Amino acid sequence: MDKIILGITDDDALIVSLLQSFLQNTADIQVLFTANSGQELLDKLTEQDVRPQILLLDLKMEGMDGIAVTEHLKINYPDIKIIVISSHYQKSFMGFMVKTGVSAFLPKGISPVELVDIIRIVHKQGYHFKEDQLEVLRGQIAVKTPKPILSDDAALSEREIDVLRLICRQKTAKEIGDILFITQRTAEGHKNNLFVKTGAKNIAGLVIYAIQQGIMKVEELPLI
Repeated sequence: MDKIILGITDDDALIVSLLQSFLQNTADIQVLFTANSGQELLDKLTEQDVRPQILLLDLKMEGMDGIAVTEHLKINYPDIKIIVISSHYQKSFMGFMVKTGVSAFLPKGISPVELVDIIRIVHKQGYHFKEDQLEVLRGQIAVKTPKPILSDDAALSEREIDVLRLICRQKTAKEIGDILFITQRTAEGHKNNLFVKTGAKNIAGLVIYAIQQGIMKVEELPLI
C-alpha cells in the first residue's frame, strides 16, 4: 500500500506529539516530519530530498504564521496540499483560504478519526469542503467576485467543460477517460489546459472557477 506522506507544523508541541503518534499508527499514513514553527518547516523542506504530499498547518504561530507559510509554499512547493487546522477557525475565512490555495480548513476540535478521513479525501481529490463551508463560499463569491468575461482564446471548449464538471464531481483522470471515452492521458491533457485557461493553481481553484462561471452550482457538488 502506498502511504500518504505527511508533515505537521504547529507551535503547540503537545498537539504535534499527539497528532504524530495517532497518525503514525494509521496504516496508510507516514509522518515524514514535524515542525514547531514556519521557519523550521521551511528549513526541513530545504534539507530533505523527500517532501510531504500533505501538510497539516496551524494558522496562528509565533514568527511566520500559517498564512505566510501557505503563500510561500504555493509559490515554491505548489504540489504540497495544505490542510489548515486552527483554533481560530471561522467559516468567514473560507474565501481567503481557497484563494491562497488551502485544500481544507478545519477547526482544532476535529476528531482524529474524521481528520484521517479528510486527509485521505484531500490526497485523492485535492480538496475537502463541507456543505456549510460551500454555502459561505458561495455568498462570498456572489458579493465580492465579478463574473469574468472570457476572451475567445481563453474560452473553454465543450470537452473541457465536460472534464471540468467531472473534476468537480471528484472523478479521477481514469474515471473521466472512461466516462468520456477518451484515454487517461487525454483527460490529463484537458485538465492541464483547464489550469492554464482558468489560472487556477489546484483542484480547489477549478471548483471555484466552475461555480463563478455558472458551470457548476454549489448544490451539484458532491457532499462530504
